Amino acid sequence: MPLPVRVISPGRLATLREQAGLSKAELARRIGVSMRMVFFYERGRHTPTPQRLQKMATALHCDVEELTGVRRGEEGLVDLRFGAGLTLDQAVGLLRRTAVGRDLGLSAPRLSALEQGRPVLGRNWRDREVVGRLPAVLAKIYGVPVRMVVDAWMRTRPDEPAPVRPKGRAQEGASGSADAAWESLNERQRVYLGEVLRDERMTETEMWMRRTHHLPVPRPAEWRKLPLALRAPVDAVGYTRLQERLRRHGVHDPGVGATVHALERRGLLVTSTDVVQHPAAGEVTRVRVEMTRRGRAAARAGLGEPAEQPDMPLLSEWLWRVMARVAGAGPDGLERDALSGRAPFYLGVGYKNRSAGRPSRGFIDDVPILADGGSHVTGYRWKLTPVGLRHAAEYRDEYRRRYPRVDTTGITMFADEPS
Repeated sequence: MPLPVRVISPGRLATLREQAGLSKAELARRIGVSMRMVFFYERGRHTPTPQRLQKMATALHCDVEELTGVRRGEEGLVDLRFGAGLTLDQAVGLLRRTAVGRDLGLSAPRLSALEQGRPVLGRNWRDREVVGRLPAVLAKIYGVPVRMVVDAWMRTRPDEPAPVRPKGRAQEGASGSADAAWESLNERQRVYLGEVLRDERMTETEMWMRRTHHLPVPRPAEWRKLPLALRAPVDAVGYTRLQERLRRHGVHDPGVGATVHALERRGLLVTSTDVVQHPAAGEVTRVRVEMTRRGRAAARAGLGEPAEQPDMPLLSEWLWRVMARVAGAGPDGLERDALSGRAPFYLGVGYKNRSAGRPSRGFIDDVPILADGGSHVTGYRWKLTPVGLRHAAEYRDEYRRRYPRVDTTGITMFADEPS
């Protein structure tokens, strides 16, 4: 259970200050306190406020977590608030300006109880639909993704269901809008939009394969721009994969430009051009097409697939596959060397993507394995953390629907075990 305030490690503070080359006086000046107060901080006699803790981390060129000792991927709700530099009263003041804050009658005692894992009493606090709206608001005022709030909530309040926002009118309206967008298309346009979606999914799988083989992977903003055509003679450059898809449907003809432009005018696709080097034709202009969120929703609706729920804090397919591998290794865990690449930076406790990136989700941890008698550590193995197991149990049905190719036998066995 998280403490109501976050304390810093005196020894860690002194070490970080020395590493930054700052005197007590200079650190005091940068965070707006007296040198005597810094002395008290380093002796553990006082705890800085969230704002001063944030200024201290900035002055020392470190994260707040390095001062509090909370490992990345183990943050609770109180850590997110401290990371945003907000006192309890400041956070409550911001929350009470929102509709959900007023519906829940948020106050300092209630937010404190929420952060400490204690029961929160009051109007609407037993209404899952109302409470489920709170993570999105907390994410906004703390400046973090919704999934970080949901994960921190699950760590803080392990005996409660995940506070996922139920499907409401806004999502139903979005689904209706997607259906209407699909219905407005003629048969030819529907074929084009459906094939672009399929090509995007195939490209996403290819990117996952590259990751598993430790090959460079472009940013999603780049690889989602799918090659549509090369402006050069076909006998020299051939057809793109997307053109071959359209040719199989008999709709790749001189009208391709008009169809794509019609979809672009409706906000379903975006086209762009660049110049690439072709081995046979030299420099050629390439036309690329990218699905918009609205276009993806319309194609999913037209193909009879359930609408995406953006509030669900789900993993990508390749990360879900990693979770399944760890679970599939059984109670003994997965060999540490069996998991490589970027997955630990997204899933492992203590990892972080980059200096300014978001902490990992803390769904797996490399646990030390002790020799018989506990005399020494013989190695480390990856295992699901409690919050990773809860996440898998909460969302496994949705993951199965989205990623049917992933074998979740191991996760099912773990999730079905009594707690």
